[in-house]
Amino acid sequence: MQIEMSHIRKSFGSNDVLKDVSFSVRGGEICALLGENGAGKSTLMNILGGVLPMDSGDILIDGEVVDFVTPVDSMEAGIAFIHQELNLINDLPIYENMFLGREIKTKRGALDLRQMYEKTADIFAKMNVDLDPARMVGTLDASYKQIVEICRAMLMNASIIIMDEPTTSLTDSEIERVFTMMRTLQSHDVGIVFISHKLNEVMDICNRYTVLRDGNLVSEGDVRDVTKKDLASYMVGFDVRTESLRRERENEELGEEVLRVEGLTDGNHFRDIHLRVHAGEIVGVTGLLGDGRSELFQAIFGADSYAFGKIFIDGKEATITSTYQAIKQGIAYLPRNRKENGILKDMDIFENASIATWPMFARRGVIDTSKHEALFAEQRDALRIKMGKETDSITSLSGGNQQKIVLSKWLAANPKVLILDNPTQGVDVGAKEDIYDIILKLAEEGIAVIVLSSEAGEIIRVCDRALVMYHGAIQGEVRDEMMNEHTIMRLATGGELSEEKEVHQP
Repeated sequence: MQIEMSHIRKSFGSNDVLKDVSFSVRGGEICALLGENGAGKSTLMNILGGVLPMDSGDILIDGEVVDFVTPVDSMEAGIAFIHQELNLINDLPIYENMFLGREIKTKRGALDLRQMYEKTADIFAKMNVDLDPARMVGTLDASYKQIVEICRAMLMNASIIIMDEPTTSLTDSEIERVFTMMRTLQSHDVGIVFISHKLNEVMDICNRYTVLRDGNLVSEGDVRDVTKKDLASYMVGFDVRTESLRRERENEELGEEVLRVEGLTDGNHFRDIHLRVHAGEIVGVTGLLGDGRSELFQAIFGADSYAFGKIFIDGKEATITSTYQAIKQGIAYLPRNRKENGILKDMDIFENASIATWPMFARRGVIDTSKHEALFAEQRDALRIKMGKETDSITSLSGGNQQKIVLSKWLAANPKVLILDNPTQGVDVGAKEDIYDIILKLAEEGIAVIVLSSEAGEIIRVCDRALVMYHGAIQGEVRDEMMNEHTIMRLATGGELSEEKEVHQP
């Protein structure tokens, strides 16, 4: 099977998202579709998936023109689409989610639950997925929801599978499992469109690449003919820096202590946490998926409760039982799940960017909108947010630009402590550099920045030091020459820092 998209154009109002783009993929190849957030990748694939109509152009399957009016048309043509924002229903079991829209029924017209369960169990066994098909989807973490989506696409026997950021929330072992699935599909002549910002994954799994920039096709070819640096340059239009951004700092250069935690425990996700963070410091917190770091800092931010322990702000014990209290104490928190916790879908771009600071910019209950607008205009330029009007819906933006809006919301609060939970998740290489610059700038201005990230390379590149968590506890702290991927992985898997020092002794 070969799919060709020829001279595709698409606009949203005055915003030209796709400008005469042509793209193709055939069975048996894995083609990377690359570009910055807002470059048009998801829009192009939404057209192929029957989600959006194109303004002009043609879609051809094996040389014949087709017309996809609905996603069902695309599915019936043999195209499966795994969206960036997962389309699963939390209140249904896995096996019912696997057959949504194409349920198996008995001769009497009732749902054949047994057969759907068995077919789900069969595909899980084939893919070495250890899940009970009867388990409720709402109980799964993001990584297993992604795996369910992939298995659902495979259950359709699709000839072409579109994977939009499929590895964003997965651990290394789960990513390798997905790649094994992809290679198996490739050997069965299934074509895959792989949308990702992780260029190392592109180099590892893909045969061919296509790069979009500002709605234009700027480069395509064989992956073996390019480097990661080449691809990054094609995406942003200039050479992307790769050097370490970590600052050389001595202890005496640190500012005053702004956050201290003593013995914080919730009895489930984290235990006996002791840490200190100073003004102007960038502290990384890392580990493996499920290490408890998000739950720990959600508790510090007042979004979750803790059983016992103490939190100190500026050396004084603070009582934080709500996010409102945390914000008043000068703590801001950018959550990792943008869709569920970061944006308000029913509000426009400007409202999402300003909602956290309405009380700060209000007198006698009246919001000073002009101050908000002036501040947002500065942040829009600094974060390179690609958007139309401020009054456009937040959902009109790409995922990466939504992330920037959430970041701008918390920057407007002028916090003492800024907690960033996977701040560059689903963000392209150019936008990552913008966010890193913002982090460094905020630290230089005296704000304590805490970066929670699963990517050890990100922590090493940006942070002054890092705390590594394992099963809800801080396993060790690394800095200077000990701040490397090998040491971090040893700690994240339960090893001791003393073992690492012994290994590195001459």
